[in-house]
Amino acid sequence: MKGACGTLFSLFFSLIVFSGCKEKDMSMKMNEPRNIKGVISYKRSFGDLNDVHLDVAKKIGIRPLASRAEAEGLDGKLVRIKPCEYYAMDSLTHSIPFLIPRASALLDTIGVNFLDSLACKGLNPNQVIVTSVLRTEDDVKRLRRQNTNASANSVHAYGTTFDISYCRFRKVEDPDGRPMQDVSSDTLKLVLAEVLRDLRKADRCYIKYELKQGCFHITTR
Repeated sequence: MKGACGTLFSLFFSLIVFSGCKEKDMSMKMNEPRNIKGVISYKRSFGDLNDVHLDVAKKIGIRPLASRAEAEGLDGKLVRIKPCEYYAMDSLTHSIPFLIPRASALLDTIGVNFLDSLACKGLNPNQVIVTSVLRTEDDVKRLRRQNTNASANSVHAYGTTFDISYCRFRKVEDPDGRPMQDVSSDTLKLVLAEVLRDLRKADRCYIKYELKQGCFHITTR
């Protein structure tokens, strides 16, 4: 009996040692794309004009700020956003990383839904990139000196609105260093469009497809 128990113990110990020494799978993780449809038309699906965005922004947003320093004093009315597991951010040369809580929650939802959708569609993870957020009056003036088409009455002034690039995304690297096959920006754009379409249909936001700026212009509702 003792011999049998000793044999079983040795076998169990060997299995533990073998499992601990088993090499990690470092082969490239390939995409297995499925059920990627996008939208019929970006312009028709995301055609909410600036007046629509501006109307809701004035109702639920903050008053426009003259300078960036004022944003720091609006604790509770504004939430500071920063790169996280859900989304990445540009350097924001003409805006500052603040949103009203409702808009911040919407941004989180977009990031989460996008990552979930990629996983469901057999695609390696990527994050959306936020390219513009809250603009003060100073920011708008500086932007208009560089871009004469920029609106003086920017909906970005109310903390309700942010832009997300549809041309660029941030690839999420495997924590163990396993190589990941790239996903084309065109494919990622299709998936992002599906996510945004569903949120717009659920009356969570207004969205404008910005062709020249290469972004989705999004205002919370």
